[in-house]
Amino acid sequence: MKKQPRCAALTSPLRFVQQWCLLLSIFIISASARTFDYAGALSKSLLYFEAQRSGRLPYNQRVTWRDNSGLTDGLEQGVDLVGGYYDAGDHVKFGLPMAFTVTMLSWSVIEYGEQIAIAGELEHALEAIKWGTDYFIKAHTSPNVLWAEVGDGDTDHYCWQRPEDMTTSRQAYKIDENNPGSDLAGETAAAMAAASIVFKKTNPHYSHLLLHHAQQLFEFGDKYRGKYDSSVEEVKSYYASVSGYMDELLWGGLWLYMATDNEFYLKYVINKAHSFGGIGWAITEFSWDVKYAGLQIIAAKLHMEGKHKEHNHILERYREKAEHYICSCLKKNNGSNNVDHTPGGLIYIRQWNNMQYVSSAAFLLTVYSDFLRKSDQKLSCHGVVGHEELLTFAKSQVNYILGSNPMNMSYLVGYGPSYPTRVHHRGASIVSYRENKGFIGCTQGYDNWYSRVEPNPNVVVGALVGGPDCLDNFSDERGNYMQTEACTYNTAPLVGVLAKLNHQKVEV
Repeated sequence: MKKQPRCAALTSPLRFVQQWCLLLSIFIISASARTFDYAGALSKSLLYFEAQRSGRLPYNQRVTWRDNSGLTDGLEQGVDLVGGYYDAGDHVKFGLPMAFTVTMLSWSVIEYGEQIAIAGELEHALEAIKWGTDYFIKAHTSPNVLWAEVGDGDTDHYCWQRPEDMTTSRQAYKIDENNPGSDLAGETAAAMAAASIVFKKTNPHYSHLLLHHAQQLFEFGDKYRGKYDSSVEEVKSYYASVSGYMDELLWGGLWLYMATDNEFYLKYVINKAHSFGGIGWAITEFSWDVKYAGLQIIAAKLHMEGKHKEHNHILERYREKAEHYICSCLKKNNGSNNVDHTPGGLIYIRQWNNMQYVSSAAFLLTVYSDFLRKSDQKLSCHGVVGHEELLTFAKSQVNYILGSNPMNMSYLVGYGPSYPTRVHHRGASIVSYRENKGFIGCTQGYDNWYSRVEPNPNVVVGALVGGPDCLDNFSDERGNYMQTEACTYNTAPLVGVLAKLNHQKVEV
């Protein structure tokens, strides 16, 4: 899943006017009457992670078209790397996006665990987190060694096979003292620290184990500094660390403070705020690569709480940057550095898998809305903005995802009457292994399944696909991977937002 240059936004003025006329007619007719089943969408979003599982599937596996896969991962290197998640429609296990996925799932439970429980989905949320953290424990084989990747993107992309049939390389790659990867170590530390908070009451022993790994990983990443894609060059074409490692070290440090209440970690985030870009970068995206906005929003919460007066000056600077991100999403920065919106109102950052930025923005705005509400504060964009406006905008993004858009299509697979049926996903696009155990080879998959015009035989329920272009257009074709491929980190931020919106709907 490569990062791509920004889509050239709007084309001719005539096309723009035509698009708006179409939009107005659609929205006037349907917007007021549209209601959404947020609880159903939440259930489906958590089901998606079961479709992405690698390893030996458990007895309670609900996605029945999947079976065991990757059972020899790590064998050549003499380490057990069975488990974890496939990040998208292929079968490489990439450590950085997997860790970010688990961080976002954990943050969703930390903020909205009660609402997830009310919807009856807490157990599934915890299972989704633990499937990832169990793998991270295996992958962290010693204090200064973390296995970063299993499989090779280049050879994997030559094949179109079910995960159960894999014949591609399962070479594993690691970071260590001589081959550092501070970004990967920092994000994995963040994931395990956040998960340790999630399991603190229900599974204290496991929580303690996660925290132990998180602290070791953070120390390793900070002591041996370097970008992981310089040590694991195979990842450069897929998940290159464009933002560097400083954001992940700050992010990991802040999550460790949240998990431990140890001033050492807070002072790290304060003392390195300037040199690591925490209070210097005004960011307009939040993603598996760029953590600054999330970091700034958590730091802003600490500022609102007023418990750290000795650090107020730096925390206030963090808050300024957090609010720059929020205002940019709302298009309310004073004439500059705003995020583009499509004619239909969707946040638009890039043409390749744009929905990842939409779901993460919706989550951050929802969380910040709650912070403002609880502290009875407002934020200053180009004008004063209250917590209600933030939540309303976040809700508009979720509603767009679920079908309130010019295509009248849900981009959450399996939700609503119309959704993508040709998702760019190897396992979904080939007959289920449980139905037909006959081996399907690399080229056989391309010849017999990839090019079929029929819908996929298996539905990847809960997958959030890449989504429409800058003019709200979407083409449901398997080969259109910019729009039809889904990723774990697209869906993960939705979990918390859907739980919040469902609870709000129930309360009303």
